[in-house]
Amino acid sequence: MTVENLPFQSPDGDQRRETINTRQRFDLFRDAKARADGYRGSMVFATVNGGDYLLRSFYDPKTGRRRQTSLGPRSPDAERTKAEFDAGRRQAEERLAAARDAVERQAGLNRALGLGRVPSLAARIVRALDAAGLMGRGLRVVGTHALYAYEAAAGIHLAPDVTTTEDIDLLFDARASIVLQAGEDLPERSLMGLLRRVDRSFERGRQTFRASNRDGFLVDLVHPMRHPPWRAEQTGVADPATDLDAVQIEGLIWSENAPPFSATAIDARGFPLHIVVPDPRAFAVHKLWMSRRPDRDPLKTGRDAAQARAVAALVARHMPHLPFRPEELRSFPRDVVEAVAPLFAGARAPDARFDG
Repeated sequence: MTVENLPFQSPDGDQRRETINTRQRFDLFRDAKARADGYRGSMVFATVNGGDYLLRSFYDPKTGRRRQTSLGPRSPDAERTKAEFDAGRRQAEERLAAARDAVERQAGLNRALGLGRVPSLAARIVRALDAAGLMGRGLRVVGTHALYAYEAAAGIHLAPDVTTTEDIDLLFDARASIVLQAGEDLPERSLMGLLRRVDRSFERGRQTFRASNRDGFLVDLVHPMRHPPWRAEQTGVADPATDLDAVQIEGLIWSENAPPFSATAIDARGFPLHIVVPDPRAFAVHKLWMSRRPDRDPLKTGRDAAQARAVAALVARHMPHLPFRPEELRSFPRDVVEAVAPLFAGARAPDARFDG
Protein backbone atom coordinates (compact mmCIF):
# COMPACT_ATOMS: atom_id res chain seq x y z
CA MET A 1 0.00 0.00 0.00
CA THR A 2 1.50 3.35 -1.03
CA VAL A 3 1.02 6.84 0.33
CA GLU A 4 -1.23 7.64 -2.61
CA ASN A 5 -3.84 4.94 -1.97
CA LEU A 6 -3.97 4.93 1.82
CA PRO A 7 -7.48 5.37 3.26
CA PHE A 8 -7.37 9.09 4.06
CA GLN A 9 -10.60 11.05 4.04
CA SER A 10 -10.09 14.79 3.66
CA PRO A 11 -12.73 17.01 5.32
CA ASP A 12 -14.57 19.56 3.22
CA GLY A 13 -14.36 23.31 3.67
CA ASP A 14 -17.07 23.51 6.33
CA GLN A 15 -15.51 20.69 8.31
CA ARG A 16 -12.06 22.27 8.16
CA ARG A 17 -13.43 25.63 9.29
CA GLU A 18 -15.31 24.18 12.25
CA THR A 19 -12.36 22.00 13.23
CA ILE A 20 -10.26 25.15 13.52
CA ASN A 21 -13.05 26.88 15.45
CA THR A 22 -13.25 23.89 17.79
CA ARG A 23 -9.55 24.09 18.60
CA GLN A 24 -9.71 27.82 19.24
CA ARG A 25 -12.79 27.62 21.45
CA PHE A 26 -11.40 24.67 23.37
CA ASP A 27 -8.14 26.55 23.99
CA LEU A 28 -10.17 29.47 25.35
CA PHE A 29 -12.17 27.08 27.53
CA ARG A 30 -9.01 25.46 28.94
CA ASP A 31 -7.52 28.87 29.69
CA ALA A 32 -10.74 30.02 31.35
CA LYS A 33 -10.96 26.85 33.41
CA ALA A 34 -7.35 27.17 34.57
CA ARG A 35 -8.07 30.75 35.63
CA ALA A 36 -11.26 29.76 37.45
CA ASP A 37 -9.44 26.89 39.18
CA GLY A 38 -7.08 29.47 40.63
CA TYR A 39 -10.03 30.90 42.57
CA ARG A 40 -11.18 27.61 44.07
CA GLY A 41 -12.13 27.75 47.70
CA SER A 42 -13.08 30.87 49.58
CA MET A 43 -11.68 33.99 51.22
CA VAL A 44 -13.57 35.21 54.31
CA PHE A 45 -13.11 37.23 57.47
CA ALA A 46 -13.53 35.17 60.60
CA THR A 47 -13.00 35.61 64.32
CA VAL A 48 -9.99 33.67 65.63
CA ASN A 49 -8.91 33.97 69.29
CA GLY A 50 -10.88 37.20 69.64
CA GLY A 51 -9.39 38.82 66.53
CA ASP A 52 -10.79 39.30 63.01
CA TYR A 53 -8.62 37.58 60.39
CA LEU A 54 -8.77 37.04 56.65
CA LEU A 55 -8.80 33.29 56.00
CA ARG A 56 -8.19 31.50 52.69
CA SER A 57 -9.76 28.03 52.46
CA PHE A 58 -9.10 25.57 49.65
CA TYR A 59 -8.77 21.88 48.84
CA ASP A 60 -5.25 20.59 48.31
CA PRO A 61 -5.22 19.11 44.76
CA LYS A 62 -2.62 16.51 45.79
CA THR A 63 -4.39 15.11 48.83
CA GLY A 64 -7.99 16.25 48.41
CA ARG A 65 -7.92 17.59 51.98
CA ARG A 66 -9.36 20.95 52.93
CA ARG A 67 -6.76 23.45 54.06
CA GLN A 68 -7.05 26.88 55.59
CA THR A 69 -4.44 29.60 55.92
CA SER A 70 -4.51 33.02 57.56
CA LEU A 71 -3.71 36.05 55.43
CA GLY A 72 -3.43 38.33 58.44
CA PRO A 73 -5.70 40.50 60.60
CA ARG A 74 -8.42 42.69 59.13
CA SER A 75 -6.92 45.86 57.67
CA PRO A 76 -7.40 48.12 54.63
CA ASP A 77 -4.94 45.93 52.71
CA ALA A 78 -6.79 42.77 53.75
CA GLU A 79 -10.11 44.33 52.74
CA ARG A 80 -8.64 45.21 49.35
CA THR A 81 -7.22 41.71 48.95
CA LYS A 82 -10.62 40.14 49.61
CA ALA A 83 -12.40 42.55 47.26
CA GLU A 84 -9.93 41.81 44.48
CA PHE A 85 -10.31 38.07 45.06
CA ASP A 86 -14.12 38.24 44.94
CA ALA A 87 -14.09 40.39 41.80
CA GLY A 88 -11.53 38.18 40.12
CA ARG A 89 -13.50 35.04 40.92
CA ARG A 90 -16.71 36.53 39.52
CA GLN A 91 -14.93 37.53 36.32
CA ALA A 92 -13.29 34.10 36.04
CA GLU A 93 -16.62 32.32 36.54
CA GLU A 94 -18.31 34.51 33.94
CA ARG A 95 -15.52 33.90 31.47
CA LEU A 96 -15.67 30.15 32.08
CA ALA A 97 -19.44 30.07 31.63
CA ALA A 98 -19.16 31.94 28.32
CA ALA A 99 -16.39 29.63 27.12
CA ARG A 100 -18.40 26.54 28.12
CA ASP A 101 -21.43 27.83 26.23
CA ALA A 102 -19.28 28.40 23.14
CA VAL A 103 -17.94 24.83 23.30
CA GLU A 104 -21.45 23.43 23.68
CA ARG A 105 -22.71 25.41 20.68
CA GLN A 106 -19.69 24.25 18.71
CA ALA A 107 -20.43 20.63 19.64
CA GLY A 108 -23.81 20.92 17.94
CA LEU A 109 -22.15 22.11 14.74
CA ASN A 110 -19.57 19.34 14.97
CA ARG A 111 -22.28 16.69 15.27
CA ALA A 112 -24.15 18.11 12.29
CA LEU A 113 -20.97 18.05 10.20
CA GLY A 114 -19.97 14.54 11.26
CA LEU A 115 -16.72 15.62 12.91
CA GLY A 116 -17.07 13.35 15.96
CA ARG A 117 -14.36 10.69 15.99
CA VAL A 118 -13.36 9.48 19.45
CA PRO A 119 -15.85 6.98 20.94
CA SER A 120 -17.79 8.56 23.79
CA LEU A 121 -16.64 6.27 26.60
CA ALA A 122 -12.99 6.51 25.60
CA ALA A 123 -13.33 10.30 25.48
CA ARG A 124 -14.87 10.39 28.95
CA ILE A 125 -11.98 8.31 30.31
CA VAL A 126 -9.40 10.60 28.73
CA ARG A 127 -11.18 13.67 30.14
CA ALA A 128 -11.24 12.14 33.62
CA LEU A 129 -7.49 11.50 33.44
CA ASP A 130 -6.88 15.01 32.15
CA ALA A 131 -9.00 16.56 34.89
CA ALA A 132 -7.03 14.57 37.47
CA GLY A 133 -3.78 15.97 36.09
CA LEU A 134 -2.61 12.60 34.77
CA MET A 135 -2.90 13.05 31.01
CA GLY A 136 0.61 13.71 29.78
CA ARG A 137 1.95 13.64 33.34
CA GLY A 138 2.59 9.95 33.85
CA LEU A 139 -0.23 8.62 31.70
CA ARG A 140 -0.70 8.85 27.99
CA VAL A 141 -2.76 6.98 25.43
CA VAL A 142 -1.12 4.33 23.28
CA GLY A 143 -2.51 1.73 20.89
CA THR A 144 -5.32 2.27 18.42
CA HIS A 145 -6.86 5.26 20.21
CA ALA A 146 -3.66 7.24 19.61
CA LEU A 147 -4.69 7.40 15.96
CA TYR A 148 -7.42 9.87 16.84
CA ALA A 149 -4.78 12.32 18.05
CA TYR A 150 -2.71 11.94 14.90
CA GLU A 151 -5.60 12.41 12.50
CA ALA A 152 -6.91 15.37 14.51
CA ALA A 153 -3.53 17.10 14.35
CA ALA A 154 -3.23 16.33 10.63
CA GLY A 155 -6.76 17.50 9.83
CA ILE A 156 -7.79 14.28 8.09
CA HIS A 157 -9.77 11.14 8.92
CA LEU A 158 -8.55 7.58 8.66
CA ALA A 159 -10.83 4.87 7.32
CA PRO A 160 -12.89 3.07 10.00
CA ASP A 161 -11.24 -0.30 9.40
CA VAL A 162 -7.93 1.15 10.62
CA THR A 163 -9.28 2.62 13.86
CA THR A 164 -12.03 0.21 14.94
CA THR A 165 -11.32 -1.33 18.35
CA GLU A 166 -13.01 -2.02 21.66
CA ASP A 167 -10.17 -1.29 24.01
CA ILE A 168 -7.91 1.59 24.96
CA ASP A 169 -4.34 1.20 26.18
CA LEU A 170 -2.78 3.58 28.67
CA LEU A 171 0.99 3.84 28.86
CA PHE A 172 2.09 4.28 32.45
CA ASP A 173 5.41 6.12 32.69
CA ALA A 174 6.87 4.64 35.87
CA ARG A 175 9.77 7.10 35.75
CA ALA A 176 7.37 9.99 36.50
CA SER A 177 6.44 8.39 39.87
CA ILE A 178 2.81 9.52 39.59
CA VAL A 179 0.86 8.60 42.74
CA LEU A 180 -2.71 9.63 43.58
CA GLN A 181 -2.78 10.20 47.30
CA ALA A 182 -5.83 10.48 49.53
CA GLY A 183 -6.86 9.36 52.97
CA GLU A 184 -10.30 7.82 53.44
CA ASP A 185 -11.16 8.84 49.88
CA LEU A 186 -8.55 6.53 48.32
CA PRO A 187 -10.92 4.75 45.88
CA GLU A 188 -11.84 8.11 44.37
CA ARG A 189 -8.17 9.01 44.06
CA SER A 190 -7.05 5.80 42.36
CA LEU A 191 -7.20 4.97 38.68
CA MET A 192 -10.02 2.52 39.37
CA GLY A 193 -11.80 5.28 41.25
CA LEU A 194 -11.49 7.58 38.25
CA LEU A 195 -12.81 4.88 35.94
CA ARG A 196 -15.80 4.25 38.21
CA ARG A 197 -16.62 7.93 38.21
CA VAL A 198 -16.90 7.62 34.45
CA ASP A 199 -18.82 4.34 34.55
CA ARG A 200 -19.75 2.65 37.82
CA SER A 201 -19.69 -0.78 36.19
CA PHE A 202 -15.89 -0.80 35.76
CA GLU A 203 -14.23 -3.61 37.70
CA ARG A 204 -10.68 -4.89 37.91
CA GLY A 205 -10.40 -8.36 36.42
CA ARG A 206 -8.34 -11.40 37.29
CA GLN A 207 -5.65 -9.84 35.13
CA THR A 208 -4.83 -6.99 37.49
CA PHE A 209 -3.64 -4.67 34.72
CA ARG A 210 -7.09 -4.68 33.12
CA ALA A 211 -10.47 -3.15 33.98
CA SER A 212 -13.68 -3.76 32.10
CA ASN A 213 -17.21 -2.46 32.27
CA ARG A 214 -20.54 -4.26 31.80
CA ASP A 215 -20.33 -3.72 28.05
CA GLY A 216 -16.92 -5.36 27.77
CA PHE A 217 -14.96 -2.13 27.18
CA LEU A 218 -11.37 -2.73 28.29
CA VAL A 219 -8.86 -0.42 29.88
CA ASP A 220 -5.35 -1.85 30.07
CA LEU A 221 -2.58 -0.30 32.09
CA VAL A 222 0.79 -1.14 30.59
CA HIS A 223 4.36 -0.03 31.03
CA PRO A 224 7.70 -0.85 29.42
CA MET A 225 9.59 -4.01 30.23
CA ARG A 226 12.84 -3.08 31.94
CA HIS A 227 16.16 -4.82 31.59
CA PRO A 228 16.80 -6.74 33.69
CA PRO A 229 13.05 -7.59 33.78
CA TRP A 230 13.15 -8.44 37.48
CA ARG A 231 14.15 -4.88 38.41
CA ALA A 232 11.79 -3.72 41.13
CA GLU A 233 9.70 -0.65 40.44
CA GLN A 234 6.27 0.75 41.14
CA THR A 235 3.81 -0.40 38.50
CA GLY A 236 0.45 0.67 39.90
CA VAL A 237 -1.10 4.05 40.54
CA ALA A 238 -2.32 3.71 44.13
CA ASP A 239 -3.22 0.71 46.34
CA PRO A 240 -2.01 -2.54 44.69
CA ALA A 241 -4.82 -4.42 46.43
CA THR A 242 -7.54 -2.46 44.67
CA ASP A 243 -6.03 -0.47 41.81
CA LEU A 244 -4.72 -1.53 38.43
CA ASP A 245 -1.19 -2.89 38.32
CA ALA A 246 0.63 -2.16 35.04
CA VAL A 247 1.76 -5.15 33.01
CA GLN A 248 5.21 -5.07 31.42
CA ILE A 249 5.23 -4.93 27.62
CA GLU A 250 8.40 -5.52 25.62
CA GLY A 251 9.32 -2.72 23.24
CA LEU A 252 7.36 0.04 24.99
CA ILE A 253 10.59 1.41 26.47
CA TRP A 254 11.27 2.86 23.01
CA SER A 255 7.93 4.67 22.86
CA GLU A 256 8.30 5.82 26.44
CA ASN A 257 11.51 7.60 25.50
CA ALA A 258 9.89 9.25 22.48
CA PRO A 259 8.60 12.83 22.84
CA PRO A 260 4.94 13.22 23.84
CA PHE A 261 2.48 14.44 21.23
CA SER A 262 -0.74 16.25 22.14
CA ALA A 263 -3.78 17.17 20.10
CA THR A 264 -7.37 18.36 20.38
CA ALA A 265 -9.63 15.56 19.16
CA ILE A 266 -13.42 15.55 18.85
CA ASP A 267 -15.61 12.89 20.41
CA ALA A 268 -18.73 11.24 18.99
CA ARG A 269 -20.95 13.92 20.60
CA GLY A 270 -18.96 16.74 19.02
CA PHE A 271 -17.11 17.82 22.16
CA PRO A 272 -13.35 18.42 22.15
CA LEU A 273 -10.83 16.67 24.38
CA HIS A 274 -7.13 16.97 25.11
CA ILE A 275 -5.25 13.76 24.38
CA VAL A 276 -1.53 12.98 24.82
CA VAL A 277 0.11 10.15 22.87
CA PRO A 278 3.63 9.14 21.74
CA ASP A 279 5.28 10.88 18.81
CA PRO A 280 3.59 9.52 15.65
CA ARG A 281 6.93 8.51 14.14
CA ALA A 282 7.65 6.39 17.19
CA PHE A 283 4.15 4.92 16.96
CA ALA A 284 4.76 3.80 13.37
CA VAL A 285 8.13 2.30 14.21
CA HIS A 286 6.76 0.38 17.19
CA LYS A 287 3.70 -0.87 15.30
CA LEU A 288 5.78 -2.19 12.41
CA TRP A 289 8.10 -3.95 14.86
CA MET A 290 5.10 -5.54 16.58
CA SER A 291 3.67 -6.69 13.26
CA ARG A 292 6.84 -8.69 12.61
CA ARG A 293 7.10 -10.34 16.02
CA PRO A 294 6.85 -14.14 15.71
CA ASP A 295 5.04 -14.34 19.05
CA ARG A 296 2.44 -11.72 18.11
CA ASP A 297 -1.17 -12.84 17.71
CA PRO A 298 -1.55 -13.42 13.93
CA LEU A 299 -4.98 -11.77 14.08
CA LYS A 300 -3.32 -8.53 15.22
CA THR A 301 -0.24 -8.39 13.02
CA GLY A 302 -2.18 -7.26 9.95
CA ARG A 303 -3.75 -4.38 11.85
CA ASP A 304 -0.38 -3.46 13.35
CA ALA A 305 1.18 -3.24 9.89
CA ALA A 306 -1.78 -1.28 8.49
CA GLN A 307 -1.59 1.23 11.32
CA ALA A 308 2.17 1.62 10.87
CA ARG A 309 1.71 2.33 7.16
CA ALA A 310 -1.19 4.71 7.77
CA VAL A 311 0.57 6.78 10.41
CA ALA A 312 3.85 6.89 8.45
CA ALA A 313 2.01 8.16 5.38
CA LEU A 314 -0.02 10.60 7.47
CA VAL A 315 3.19 12.09 8.86
CA ALA A 316 4.83 12.20 5.45
CA ARG A 317 1.91 13.93 3.80
CA HIS A 318 0.38 16.10 6.52
CA MET A 319 3.08 16.75 9.14
CA PRO A 320 6.07 18.34 7.40
CA HIS A 321 7.22 19.68 10.77
CA LEU A 322 7.94 16.05 11.79
CA PRO A 323 10.40 14.80 9.17
CA PHE A 324 11.60 11.24 9.40
CA ARG A 325 15.14 11.59 10.74
CA PRO A 326 16.60 8.41 12.22
CA GLU A 327 18.80 10.41 14.58
CA GLU A 328 15.60 11.60 16.30
CA LEU A 329 14.57 7.98 16.90
CA ARG A 330 17.71 6.73 18.56
CA SER A 331 15.73 5.22 21.41
CA PHE A 332 14.79 2.49 18.91
CA PRO A 333 17.20 -0.18 17.65
CA ARG A 334 18.80 0.75 14.34
CA ASP A 335 17.40 -2.20 12.42
CA VAL A 336 13.86 -1.36 13.58
CA VAL A 337 14.14 2.22 12.35
CA GLU A 338 15.72 1.19 9.05
CA ALA A 339 12.86 -1.26 8.46
CA VAL A 340 10.24 1.47 8.77
CA ALA A 341 12.11 4.11 6.75
CA PRO A 342 10.53 3.12 3.39
CA LEU A 343 7.06 3.77 4.84
CA PHE A 344 7.94 7.42 5.29
CA ALA A 345 8.50 7.98 1.56
CA GLY A 346 7.81 11.60 0.84
CA ALA A 347 8.85 12.89 4.27
CA ARG A 348 11.05 15.96 4.21
CA ALA A 349 14.36 14.37 5.05
CA PRO A 350 17.44 14.48 2.86
CA ASP A 351 18.53 11.02 3.92
CA ALA A 352 16.59 8.29 5.74
CA ARG A 353 19.62 6.19 6.62
CA PHE A 354 21.64 6.07 9.79
CA ASP A 355 24.93 7.95 9.74
CA GLY A 356 26.46 5.57 12.21
